[in-house]
Amino acid sequence: MLIEHQLFGLVNNPATAIERLKTFEAQALAKHPDGYYVAFSGGKDSIVLLDLVRRAGVKHTAHFHLTTVDPPELIRYVRKHYPDVILEHAPMSMWQLIKKKMVPPTRIVRYCCEHLKERGGTGRIVVTGVRWAESVKRSNRAMVEACSRNASKSFLHPIIDWTDADVWQYIRENKMPYCCLYDEGFKRIGCIGCPMAEKLRYKEFARWPQYERLYRKAFSEAVALAKASGVYAERQKKHGANHLRWSTGDAMFRWWMQENKKTDSDQCVLFE
Repeated sequence: MLIEHQLFGLVNNPATAIERLKTFEAQALAKHPDGYYVAFSGGKDSIVLLDLVRRAGVKHTAHFHLTTVDPPELIRYVRKHYPDVILEHAPMSMWQLIKKKMVPPTRIVRYCCEHLKERGGTGRIVVTGVRWAESVKRSNRAMVEACSRNASKSFLHPIIDWTDADVWQYIRENKMPYCCLYDEGFKRIGCIGCPMAEKLRYKEFARWPQYERLYRKAFSEAVALAKASGVYAERQKKHGANHLRWSTGDAMFRWWMQENKKTDSDQCVLFE
């Protein structure tokens, strides 16, 4: 587990972030010869993070976890500007995962993140761009954290105290290219259709209608599998009339879009 160094005042500037990275490098190397595991999403926070890691000169590998529901523009951006970032392919697609689970991913049951986005970093110190300013939930995060799901993994968030303005100032001052979707009005860039994005999903599906069709198809197949396996009958017995929300693929999709509400504007991308 990381031990936080007493010298760290929370000063949101590049020099402080770099010093944090240098201070914990010995612990990262003690855990793994490749040093830090940089969780890279291609979002504004992670491009700043990776630039700081490189400026710090610390040993690391950077990883982008493909989820099969990543915006095509984001994939093209990462391939063009970050060819040295390791692309990690998902063990199964989102559509296969939905059919396996026979329920849609929700803001509470985010099985998609666990299987598609948070797989890497075992036995490593994972460096992320998590920041307090992103949401109420993230405002309670610590700069150094143990992983609750994997005892061999821990986290370091070097820019945790940066504001959105700090991030954009760094990008502009250093003339860093960023994904074009930000200029199209997208405030976050993550998995298309993520339930944590709530109303933004309507904009996403208008932008990428093929993904709405794929979700609808996966939901229909999930319902068919649930009925064939007896799971649907169990739901009917347990939930009564409420099971009708998932009686067809279309019903499941409507519930997923309209009734799956969230209360915290947390980012849906763990490592943006």
